[in-house]
Amino acid sequence: NSARTVRIGGASGFWGDSSVGAPQLVRHGEIDYLVFDYLAELTMSVLAAARLRKPELGYATDFVTVTMKSLLREIVERNIRVVSNAGGINPQGCAQALAAIAAEQGIAVRIAVVEGDDVMPLLPALREAGVKSMDAQHGGPLPQTLLSANAYLGALPIRQALDQGAQIVITGRCVDSAVTLGVLMHEFGWRADDYGHLAQGSLAGHIIECGCQATGGLHTDWESVPDWPNIGYPIVECRADGSFLVGKPPGTGGLVSTATVGEQILYEIGDPAAYLLPDVTCDFTQVTLAQAGPGLVEVRGARGRAPTGTYKVSATYADGFRCNAQLTIVGFDAVAKAERTAQAILARTRRLFAEHGWADYTRTHIDVLGAESCFGPHAQTRHTREAIMRLAVMHPEKAALELFAREISAAGTSWSAGTTGSGSGRPSPSPSVRQYAFLLDKDALAPKVLMDGERTPVAMPPAGACAAGDAAPPPPSTASGSAPVPPGGDLVEVPLIRLAYGRSGDKGDISNIGLIARRPEYLPLLRAEVTTARVAQWLGHLVKGPVTRYDLPGIDAINLVCEAALDGGGMASLRNDPLGKGMAQILLAMPVRVPRGLLP
Repeated sequence: NSARTVRIGGASGFWGDSSVGAPQLVRHGEIDYLVFDYLAELTMSVLAAARLRKPELGYATDFVTVTMKSLLREIVERNIRVVSNAGGINPQGCAQALAAIAAEQGIAVRIAVVEGDDVMPLLPALREAGVKSMDAQHGGPLPQTLLSANAYLGALPIRQALDQGAQIVITGRCVDSAVTLGVLMHEFGWRADDYGHLAQGSLAGHIIECGCQATGGLHTDWESVPDWPNIGYPIVECRADGSFLVGKPPGTGGLVSTATVGEQILYEIGDPAAYLLPDVTCDFTQVTLAQAGPGLVEVRGARGRAPTGTYKVSATYADGFRCNAQLTIVGFDAVAKAERTAQAILARTRRLFAEHGWADYTRTHIDVLGAESCFGPHAQTRHTREAIMRLAVMHPEKAALELFAREISAAGTSWSAGTTGSGSGRPSPSPSVRQYAFLLDKDALAPKVLMDGERTPVAMPPAGACAAGDAAPPPPSTASGSAPVPPGGDLVEVPLIRLAYGRSGDKGDISNIGLIARRPEYLPLLRAEVTTARVAQWLGHLVKGPVTRYDLPGIDAINLVCEAALDGGGMASLRNDPLGKGMAQILLAMPVRVPRGLLP
């Protein structure tokens, strides 16, 4: 039946998302499937540390103890099936905890586990083979001691678990969008080489994988998004041809518009003509969005080609210790007082380190929050009368950072007038966990589905079928290839936010900034004014590597990929914004020249 649709609700964007998503979708979303994404890049190392302390842990416990414990009966009664990557590094432990709750409640439910993403057993051989980091700048050989190493699996194991009759599928590390694509492959019988369908299904998964980011969360025009406390979690209603509608449960807050959905499409995609996933290489450049009704957007136009023959593996390792300290400084010249306080703390502790025979800090970073530190030379609040000194440091020795933490409180009586508020008390040093990403031949892993005590191998396409793609992606657009500014009389200077919506995110040390023209006629202006040279200059205090620009003409957008932009990114970064969430906001403040007649 080609008219049949499948409704999938996205209940979680990360481990720590609100507990309101799943109940809202189950009770009011009229959904067929409920999917959860819990695993941010470094969640795996947090889970690895938890499992070291208690072997039965290593999964997203909230999924079991908060969400499923209260909703399992309703989910089963409504015949909703669930797919979640809450398994983390211990998917079997997660499934066992869930089965115990089901037994306790007298509920019969078939739970499947996807295994095969754990790369730790292969490390000795990989080290011998001289595996190389994907990050050319922070490369080097595989670290000696890893906390975790997991491959990003795709949708095929999930499809197989559903084909075998699983009502709940729990995976370890898989790409975020696979929890949705696996459902659609199962429901519509899409083959592993139906690349066009797989690209559209992956896009549906990408749109709902971050929860409310698709329904007005983080929207540039935040004031136009109603009822934040009751914001609706996203639902995709998918058809067999791959096209789909994005919506949310009736009566909920939030906003589903071409702008909010477009912003999420641009989130962390890198090259939009070659968005690499284990199942398909996606091309989103020709995607189109149409407002199909109030709170409903139709999405079409994703194209696909064969995936590569490798999985991305994300490994994590401990690299010394880190500590962050904060103090609030009030009064005249608060910013200058905060900066002098930070320098005094560093000078004093360095002297004490030398007396103890310890080395200097590995790295230090000073932010003055309230002084627009992240705007660098474009800051406008240098003379604020309330500022927060934020001092982040790294050191190989935990004891050195314990000394650092003790010395912070002396500032309350020793130095600047108006020193107060140290956040939540004395800071504590914690292990500095870094990411090491590399590529692994798909043949090296053999994913399996574990259900009813039986392990079934997953039939994977032969490696020869995986090529770099059966059509070369278009080259990235360049700054020099900009369209001329349309004539329109005299030019006025306005901030970029008047022309564009923006959304930013991260991939390691790379900041991804997507911009959508507010009106189609603004797109030539956007291309002319937001050149790679201007972006590199405007963000030069943050971005140390090259800037590449890509076009998405289907949604009147451009995507900017800024390398060496996040001080190492993730937990390696000492910045207040290690994930680059504020980068689009900083860029949207950049002045651009616009014909006066074009502005409303």
